[in-house]
Amino acid sequence: MVVGEDAERLAASLAGLIDTVTFADLTTDEVTARLIDTVVGWATAQGWRVYRRAASVLPLPPPMSAQQSVLDVACARPDGPPVVVEVDHGTRRRTWEKLLAEADAGRIPLWVRWGAGRLTAPPAPILMVTCEVSSRTDPTGRGRVHSRSPRADMPPPTHSAVRVETVAAVELPLPPNGA
Repeated sequence: MVVGEDAERLAASLAGLIDTVTFADLTTDEVTARLIDTVVGWATAQGWRVYRRAASVLPLPPPMSAQQSVLDVACARPDGPPVVVEVDHGTRRRTWEKLLAEADAGRIPLWVRWGAGRLTAPPAPILMVTCEVSSRTDPTGRGRVHSRSPRADMPPPTHSAVRVETVAAVELPLPPNGA
């Protein structure tokens, strides 16, 4: 299997699991943590060594360029190149730079991007796994909270092919004594 096919298979596998994640009224940090936990569980189930907050090959920008950026999840696989995963609510150029540097180093870069509305696709070879959520202002004052309902596995209903005719209104008699 070539790396591109392997990456597509991994992205599809992770997307299938992300589609099952549900939650209600979580803060931005709580949603990100929930999704990172899901990625860790997915990778662990594959039998891989999993590292949270692993060092990236990309250094931090000045004045901290002596330190490395960190990845949300890095996975060492016995049967293929390592897999790195970033989980983000926003579109950050820095995330793309980090994942592109990881791809250049021979790793498979996956980006779990969550939010409401249209999500901007990253440049190749980064593969995006999306997680759509709804968002609202939290009435308790915590800022915004996010929810995700279960995804229905049922196909949409079939609409009737029967032609509906116009029906004349019929006056119905009232019951006696207003009963």
